[in-house]
Amino acid sequence: MSVERRRILVRGRVQGVGFRWFVRDAAAELGLAGWVRNLPDGRTVEALAQGPAERLDQLVNAMRSGPPGSYVSELTASAVDPGGLLDGFHITG
Repeated sequence: MSVERRRILVRGRVQGVGFRWFVRDAAAELGLAGWVRNLPDGRTVEALAQGPAERLDQLVNAMRSGPPGSYVSELTASAVDPGGLLDGFHITG
């Protein structure tokens, strides 16, 4: 099974609603590695996730919905060079 890495940007009401914890829990459940953080603009969450393509697709789909109280107005996911392997999935900011 090949490992891929994706950078995911989610915009909308995604800060202050538990979005990062939602992403961390979903990624851990899927066995993905990476991180998630708030960006300073106050309306964007960025994630970097690594794992099998099918599981990355599942994470992206979960992020489109988000937790209760969130609203996703825009989501972009782009492939990035996998580089070295990441360990665990963490909230970084």
